[in-house]
Order: sequence, then C-alpha cells, then structure tokens
Amino acid sequence: MKKYIREIEFSGIIMMLIGCICHRFLNLQWAIWVCIIGLGLWVLQVVYKAFNWKEYARDNKQNILMMLFVIAMLFYLMLTR
Repeated sequence: MKKYIREIEFSGIIMMLIGCICHRFLNLQWAIWVCIIGLGLWVLQVVYKAFNWKEYARDNKQNILMMLFVIAMLFYLMLTR
C-alpha cells in the first residue's frame, strides 16, 4: 500500500470533486456515491498515514489542519443558515 498511497489520495480527492460538482450543478443523484467513494479512499490513506506517524508526520499535520478547517467551515455554514 505504501507504494500507491499518493495515487489513492489523489484519486479520492478527484472523485470527491467530480461527485460534488456533478451533484451540485448537474443534479445527478449517483454523484453522491462517487463523492462517498472518494471520501472513503481519502479516509483510507489518512488512517494508513496515522498508523505510520513517523514516516508521514508532515502529511498528518497537514491533514489535521485541513480537517479542522473543514469542520470550522461546516459549523459556520450551519450557524448562518
């Protein structure tokens, strides 16, 4: 898995983007599943990197900051609606 971790990460992010764009602008119901699969791939690589903390310390810190930013944005959107 170590050999393909970057490919898994990028394919997960691309699938999330495609799913979100297709669902938002084209109103395609199947796009939600594409987004969920992409999210699953991204979570898979995050968990793998978390278990190998010493090797991926820099990436883990970036992932933690990104998750905190996304959570803060979700709370902001929930409070403003």
